[in-house]
Amino acid sequence: MSKKVAVILSGCGVYDGAEIHESVIALLRLSQRGAQVQCFAPDMPHHHVINHLTGAEMTENRNVLVEAARIARGQIRDVAELDPADFDALVIPGGFGAAKNLSDFAFKGASCTVQSDVLRAARGFAAAHKPVGLMCIAPAMATRIFGAGVQCTIGHDPDTAATLGSMGAEHVDCAVDEIVVDAPHKLVTTPAYMLAKTLAEAASGINKLVDRVLELA
Repeated sequence: MSKKVAVILSGCGVYDGAEIHESVIALLRLSQRGAQVQCFAPDMPHHHVINHLTGAEMTENRNVLVEAARIARGQIRDVAELDPADFDALVIPGGFGAAKNLSDFAFKGASCTVQSDVLRAARGFAAAHKPVGLMCIAPAMATRIFGAGVQCTIGHDPDTAATLGSMGAEHVDCAVDEIVVDAPHKLVTTPAYMLAKTLAEAASGINKLVDRVLELA
């Protein structure tokens, strides 16, 4: 029987939303493995909108759910509707949206909080001992979901790793093509574009993450 996987997106675009390459690679691998996927995102404003050509902040306002629908080809639901009982696993791609929209890690660091609907859903998967995959900067939310002592990786950036450590995580240095598995928590993490220089490099770790998440489901 195919596994049912929820994917939480954080907008559309690396600098203010979900990293598009990470999201598509994850969705492709899930499809290749025969998983049934439903995308979700919070129905809320972007923290801000970034011009991805110039890097400058723009004055317009955008909605996280509406923007994420671009990646999901319109097949997406409000994360407030996400019931972990309906799924076997959860995957959250990275991009700055994970640290600006799903959480405020980009601004508050170790004192960050996670958006309430995202936190409720993710904690529901954890409580049910269902596997969770977090990539790129998304593992910054790991201690808020699982509590202190959880093992995870964002690669090997010392400053970010130290911040995660101060939050109570056990950070494990990891190459771009590898994953870190916290077996007791059923948490799988990979650096993705925290380290990747090419699409192929990003895919090498993301594919392993998806495969392990499905194995644990």
